[in-house]
Amino acid sequence: MCLALPAKVVAIDKSTDTATVAVGEVKKDVSLALVDAVKVDDFVLIHVGYALNTIDQEEAEETLRLFAEAGLTDKLGNELTDEMTE
Repeated sequence: MCLALPAKVVAIDKSTDTATVAVGEVKKDVSLALVDAVKVDDFVLIHVGYALNTIDQEEAEETLRLFAEAGLTDKLGNELTDEMTE
């Protein structure tokens, strides 16, 4: 099963077309090759090191809440497993 995890964009490196995203206290660099016009503070769905698309903040928060309810993340959205973003 594959899951895409919502994350907030906290920095963008235009020279490498990557972004630093945050899920709770966890930060990760991801590729922006598959999405256009992403800005700092946007929310994106990430999977295997790529941002797949942007989503609104409410949808991101609801998804993280459901992941926590299902035991996939803790209440802060911190990953319990590295497989979700590697």
